[in-house]
Amino acid sequence: MRLKKLLVLITSLVLVLSASSVYADQKKTIVVPTDSDTKPFTYKENGKFKGYDIDVVKAIFKDSKRYKVTFKTVPFSSILTGVDAGRYQLAANDFNYNEERAEKYLFSEPISKSNYAIAAKKGTSFDSLEAVSGKSVEVYSGSNYAQILEDWNEKHSDKKPIAIRYVANTVTLPQRLQNIENGKVDFLIYDAISLKTVIADQGLSLDVTDVEDKLGTDKDGLEYLLLPKDEEGEALQTYVNKRIKTLQENGTLSKLSQKHFGGDFSTTSDKQ
Repeated sequence: MRLKKLLVLITSLVLVLSASSVYADQKKTIVVPTDSDTKPFTYKENGKFKGYDIDVVKAIFKDSKRYKVTFKTVPFSSILTGVDAGRYQLAANDFNYNEERAEKYLFSEPISKSNYAIAAKKGTSFDSLEAVSGKSVEVYSGSNYAQILEDWNEKHSDKKPIAIRYVANTVTLPQRLQNIENGKVDFLIYDAISLKTVIADQGLSLDVTDVEDKLGTDKDGLEYLLLPKDEEGEALQTYVNKRIKTLQENGTLSKLSQKHFGGDFSTTSDKQ
């Protein structure tokens, strides 16, 4: 009788462990592409993924019973095409809002708020796109910044066009900023957090000036995670947004912002 009870107990334990294993195997893997070249949002250090976006995504999926997350470094131009092809489920790379993206992708709740800024040689202050009329700039084709500049040129045909030079995604942000210092281009438009971080890290002799223009909508300066616009994307968006709100409420986003940005850029309030 004791042997029979023991066998029953062992069988029950095996079934429980087997069920747990099967459940663990059923977790959906969320592959997150990033260019690992947008410090302090996403970069690599000693072969490890680092940055605000990376830590936010990790916090979103921490202890999740439904999902597990993995990161992959890809060229910037391949991030959204990979989402289109179903290779990636969530894109994290300091993405801003624009109408073209909104037609194709779902946006998470905003995870940070910066502002547009222009980097130029020391002593030069460009605070608007009109101020850089006729000046040269380097951008990635298809980026939010490229669209902003293209739209400005189209809407201001009576002025000297901004000379937009499209560069390969292998040309890093530090290299593009060095090109300003070396006189190869006149300016670079980007988010203020990234510009100030890289300029300080590289010891570059450049000034950063906030752009006073309203370049788009009330979503200017907000950063999002992007998801595919399909049924699975909608389900994941619901999960991600719920977790982001929790991270906002419990102060996690604020702490991560202080860690990576040196200030609280986690909120969308006007105090920014």
